[in-house]
Amino acid sequence: MWWLLGLVAALQLYFVRELLAAFALFALAFAVIGGFIGGLYLLQKAWSSAVVRVADSQHPAMNALRNGLDAVGDFARRPLRRPGSAAAR
Repeated sequence: MWWLLGLVAALQLYFVRELLAAFALFALAFAVIGGFIGGLYLLQKAWSSAVVRVADSQHPAMNALRNGLDAVGDFARRPLRRPGSAAAR
């Protein structure tokens, strides 16, 4: 009888250790996933802040880039044919 009670108590302790180990592994996995998602969020916010700073910059290179992009946009809005020209047959 004492051997049986000792065996039951040992199995209970083993089961509790197994549950605690599983909980620790799951907690570690969720912490890693949470850290990864938090890192991506911080990278996105930093990128957004950098883009806004560069867009608001008055550096001559940025002004030249803006003028170039405006010229490309104007060129893209032009019609392919001149007004009044004959239609393609």
